[in-house]
Amino acid sequence: MSKGIIILIAVLGLLLALGGCAVQTKNSFVTLDESVNTAWANIDTVLQRRYDLIPNLVNTVKGFAAQEKSILEEVTRLRSQWGQALGTAQKVEVAGQMESALARLLVVAEKYPDLKSNQNFLALQDELAGTENRISVERRRYNEAVQSYNTAIRRLPASLWAGLFGFERRKPFEAVSGAAQAPEVKF
Repeated sequence: MSKGIIILIAVLGLLLALGGCAVQTKNSFVTLDESVNTAWANIDTVLQRRYDLIPNLVNTVKGFAAQEKSILEEVTRLRSQWGQALGTAQKVEVAGQMESALARLLVVAEKYPDLKSNQNFLALQDELAGTENRISVERRRYNEAVQSYNTAIRRLPASLWAGLFGFERRKPFEAVSGAAQAPEVKF
């Protein structure tokens, strides 16, 4: 009889230890997942700032560069797409396209000396440059949070719990194709 009680206590102790491990692991995953969500929200906030600056920049350039209408239209179209994008993946894709279009827009601005000396344009260009730097910082922080999360859910024995609780790998923010090449400046 006493042997049966000892075995029962041992089994209960083991179950409690496994349950405690599962709870601790899940809580850890939840914390890391929320860190990733917060990091993405920070990117989203800075992308919104860019989104808000673009109409002012486009309107300032419009007066000087009427013949560059296609770039201005593309920037405006992408701004609209970003505002309508649903989910992280769509916003990442449109944000990458927007970076490329903005780079071309700033190259266009280099063609117009009067525009480059316009105080409104210079202020907007500085604001946009600052915003792009903030986006870069927030992307790095997001990727660090994603790396921590992905590492945690892939390590043993936590990976067993991750699969059981439905935690899946998150995708880091990646550069769009062609981002490694600088825009060509032609005068």
